[in-house]
Amino acid sequence: MPKMPQGKPAGQRCAHLTPELTCELFGHAQRPPVCSGLQPSAEMCGSSREQALLWLGRMERLPQPGG
Repeated sequence: MPKMPQGKPAGQRCAHLTPELTCELFGHAQRPPVCSGLQPSAEMCGSSREQALLWLGRMERLPQPGG
């Protein structure tokens, strides 16, 4: 990722997320496969932005030791 050459650490906001909460890499070859492969679902999105962020936080912690 151009602004995050070492990758995005869990819990850190992506540097490519715009103030409007859109991805500035959307549709570009630099967009990581993990991002383009992420398909929204009712489980993931919940009924609010806060629920969606909680889900994403849990997913980011899973690959970590003790996650």
